[in-house]
Amino acid sequence: MSRPTAGPRHLLSVADLGRDGIREILRLGDSFAEVNTRAIPKVPALRGRTVASLFFEDSTRTRLSFETAAKRLSADTVTFSAGGSSLSKGESLRDTSQTVAALGVDCVVVRHRSAGVASQLSRWLDCSVINAGDGRHEHPTQALLDCYTIRSRLGDVEGRRVAVVGDIAHSRVARSLVAALQALDAEVTLVAPATLLPPAVDSWKVAVSSRLDDVLPRADVVYLLRLQRERQDAALLPSLREFHERFGLSAERVARLADHAIVMHPGPMNRGVEIGAEVPEMHCATITEQVANGVAIRMAVLFRLLGSGAAAEAAASAPSGTRRTAQPADSVPADPAPGARRD
Repeated sequence: MSRPTAGPRHLLSVADLGRDGIREILRLGDSFAEVNTRAIPKVPALRGRTVASLFFEDSTRTRLSFETAAKRLSADTVTFSAGGSSLSKGESLRDTSQTVAALGVDCVVVRHRSAGVASQLSRWLDCSVINAGDGRHEHPTQALLDCYTIRSRLGDVEGRRVAVVGDIAHSRVARSLVAALQALDAEVTLVAPATLLPPAVDSWKVAVSSRLDDVLPRADVVYLLRLQRERQDAALLPSLREFHERFGLSAERVARLADHAIVMHPGPMNRGVEIGAEVPEMHCATITEQVANGVAIRMAVLFRLLGSGAAAEAAASAPSGTRRTAQPADSVPADPAPGARRD
């Protein structure tokens, strides 16, 4: 496999990649998925690099996925948790992040409740920054792993009809996913009550429906979003029971899907609300596949940013006196076996 082409130093949004960048990540994902099937799923591609996780919000899947991805690339990892940190003593976000970066990290993976924090860190720090979710703004690596899962199950993303269902107004996952799907020429329909649609939904250039049952028969992918229970307190819904009756994907509704159709969810799930209790165990569901694919895709993202070409470019662009010598990656995974899926 050839080394990644020169690309941006950071991954803050899906727009940083564009169509070609997304496809490159998906192709790299094929190779790293193969690595993850080996008896010893590890390559020395980022040996000598250090990746720090700065999570100011609770996370299970994303944090563990990034840490696993970094370790399988032989990078060192530093884990930060807001609880028990100097933030409780009044330290600012800027000082905290610069303290972690001063440990000699090459990349910071950040999650924060406020939109725009990842972008701000990219201006403060002299290392690469990956957005692992910032407020209601974006969650680009979730969108990438979702596109990879669709591609793995259905052969390609182009032309696929994807129904995104649920709390779209408050979802960073939805924003990134729609952007990635549109870049890959999928057909997107948002399905939600009017109170859970974004105010400027017309600018999204997608179809919109409030009738899930009308959308299901034509859908190749049904993508369910977690209904954030705090929205119930905001009086945006009459009740969780009514939401499930109108927009929840029950086993009965799954029976109306085409045989090839798949059901996706970024997790964590509210069983019995947006998804029926038994649906995640059905063959059409890809929830655990998404988690597994997330490791391969995040390996691809880290390699693209920190592989020898990208790392050298980042080091050269750092201000004088703060540059770190970019060490070439020792090796990269081999090309997938003949016959493996490629774009």
